Amino acid sequence: MGATAGAVWGRGEQQDFRSRVRGTLLGAAVGDALGAPVDGLSLEGIREAYGAEGLIGLAPAYGRRGAVTHLTQLSLFGVDGLIRAQVRRDTGAWHPPSDVHRAYRRWAATQSDWGPDERRKDDGWLAREEWLYARRDPARACLLGLADDIMGTLDAPKNPGEPGPEAAARSVPFGLLVGWEPQLVMQLAVECAAQTHGHPSAYLTAGAYAVIVHALARGENPDAAVQQALALLVARPGHQQVAAALQHALGAVRQGMPSPERVGELAGSGAAEGPLAAAVYCVLVGEDVRHGLCLSVNHGGPSAVTGALAGGLLGALHGETALPPAWLAELEGRPTVLVLADDFAMEMTQGPALHGPAGSSPGWLARYPRA
Repeated sequence: MGATAGAVWGRGEQQDFRSRVRGTLLGAAVGDALGAPVDGLSLEGIREAYGAEGLIGLAPAYGRRGAVTHLTQLSLFGVDGLIRAQVRRDTGAWHPPSDVHRAYRRWAATQSDWGPDERRKDDGWLAREEWLYARRDPARACLLGLADDIMGTLDAPKNPGEPGPEAAARSVPFGLLVGWEPQLVMQLAVECAAQTHGHPSAYLTAGAYAVIVHALARGENPDAAVQQALALLVARPGHQQVAAALQHALGAVRQGMPSPERVGELAGSGAAEGPLAAAVYCVLVGEDVRHGLCLSVNHGGPSAVTGALAGGLLGALHGETALPPAWLAELEGRPTVLVLADDFAMEMTQGPALHGPAGSSPGWLARYPRA
């Protein structure tokens, strides 16, 4: 696994990148939180609970408004793993899937431990955030795939029959590797998805999503971003269902006014490519960020997943300031997301100043240990 040489970042570029990183991670979390209260409800059930318009703002889930699910938890640990991969690169060790797997394993520990274990010095700061130890209906495939130290690979994936969308929803951080070539972004997302979701539809959807986020974060428009993902998918065995779903989403844009029924039809019954298609559609037809997010969760499919996918795309496209401020104000874990986003942006743009030949910051290496 390699990467392109890092670009020289000007101040304006750094600021734009940080805004897109913040927007992407916050957007995915907000979409997750918006969809959580209606996840698993039918469209009729949503309308019965929230009125004819459906859900139009954050509602209580898990005992509070703005609560996120395990999708956001895992995404944050994925960011942590990518930062550590960069830090460890100084040592000559460079295999990002392994660093991400170790980060996912730290998340898995939060699902069984009562709270942070101060004895584990190599855990870093994120694993000491107590709010991340809440169990939020983690997908069985995630728990099984990360239950031991053996890392799933494309040759020997974990849960090879699992086509669910959870791996795609946690793949948003890979798209933020804007200094990488798109095919490398796809490869990393695919390899990390196979650690829990071994069906080609699941891991190729994760790869396609990461490429779309990547293109948006680099300033492409949504249609061009989807076309880029389609071009890379063609070379992958088993790509047909994912490619067809994305083509279906593009075609649906021209089929009249957007509706919850159309979003639900695109989302399908649970395979990963459906929620991605629905999320892409909502981004393409949404009047603004709020409308696109509401459209993404008001249907009878997996609302939290579709909301998280759409939120990540909208955040990458528009940056943090386009997200609804009232929703951000109530978002669970917002301070953690912001710190992690800023750390990621700083590592990607100024890593040599934090750990390099000229010296290392002890505080940074305590936050992101090389071990």
